[in-house]
Amino acid sequence: MSHRVKADDGRIWLFDKVLIEQRGDYWHFRMWLDGESKYVRESLKTRDLETAKKRAEDRYIELRSDQKSGKRYFSITAEEGVNLYLADKQKLVELKTITKGRHGTISTHLGHWLDYIKRDTKLKELERNAAEGYFAYRIKNAKHGIAHTTLANEQGTINAMMAYLFRAKQSVVEAFDFPKLSKYEIDNEAIRRATLTNDEYNALTKAMRSYVARQANKLDDDEHMMRELARHYVLIAANAGLRTGEQQQLRWCDVKMKKHELGAAMQTKLLAEIYVRKETSKVRKDRKLYCRGGTYFERWKKLSKHTSSTDLIFSLDGKTRISNRAILYHFHRMVKLAGIKDHEARGIVPYSLRHFMITQRVLSGLSFQQVAEMCGTSDTEIRKTYYHLIDDRRLANAVADFRRDKDGRIIPI
Repeated sequence: MSHRVKADDGRIWLFDKVLIEQRGDYWHFRMWLDGESKYVRESLKTRDLETAKKRAEDRYIELRSDQKSGKRYFSITAEEGVNLYLADKQKLVELKTITKGRHGTISTHLGHWLDYIKRDTKLKELERNAAEGYFAYRIKNAKHGIAHTTLANEQGTINAMMAYLFRAKQSVVEAFDFPKLSKYEIDNEAIRRATLTNDEYNALTKAMRSYVARQANKLDDDEHMMRELARHYVLIAANAGLRTGEQQQLRWCDVKMKKHELGAAMQTKLLAEIYVRKETSKVRKDRKLYCRGGTYFERWKKLSKHTSSTDLIFSLDGKTRISNRAILYHFHRMVKLAGIKDHEARGIVPYSLRHFMITQRVLSGLSFQQVAEMCGTSDTEIRKTYYHLIDDRRLANAVADFRRDKDGRIIPI
């Protein structure tokens, strides 16, 4: 009920718990919010009393409507909410419950969400449908395409944050209602494009030999070692299929060489036995795997000056791991030297080497479960992402010619 009353101190009460007052030349609005137990204080941006009264009445009606609909005036921004959540996750890094790499992934996911939702958006104004257009936004703005598994992971991160903020009373919704992604809805073409072909990988290995040539490139000792490190990182990544954080944090004590004899001719292969420690793993589980490429580890160990058991393998000083930026820089230069076309448009990055390794193992006949165990992921995840390779393998088997060797085994010609 309106009852404009002028107080002795110059304040004018317009409604119950609503007043305007003059500060300097301008009029200001003040209103008590019962639901939030705080005053709203805003400038009315006018020197004229009648204009101030009209603006204050309009603002009162607007705020009353917001309060009745459940909206809150006092709210932290979306960016502040993200920072709160990341600070909480940083505590888990310090407790070694999650890795630094995982914290970085969470930060990246939420960075995409902030770009979509806008950083200064008030959290308490967001409703459950606020993320309806998120997937469409990400697909439209991704430079090299985006796998649906990535979108699903981002959805999980965003809703985990919202649940945290809801418990902290910083949000009025516990989760967003995202559009549904089909269980096996995968952008197979994006996966194919982001993976090297056999011919491209062979061209890359040849180009890398030229890239590290000391005399031809007139390299000093430091640059030569950096290039050799990058080269061996790529060779081992393509054979081991480790995640970036797992490979970068390998120490010499985590790797052992194992000789293995193959076939009737008893050819000896040098395999690498790799132990992935749980504190370096994205899934917080340790695992052991064998992979080809033992000779690459041995060769790099001879080149490196830091080979004690606790030294980092992919490091110039044994203490500081090679950065993602350094790997990406040298990888792109080597890919360009190899003449691999459209590598940027296709999204060919160092992580593509993990795709390459998995593709090779699936096409070689290993089961999804076997590949999943090597890569430290689930059978379901491998099946969802690489199921299209089964058709490739069937087609290759159908058109292949065969002969039998002296032991009666069938061998493709």
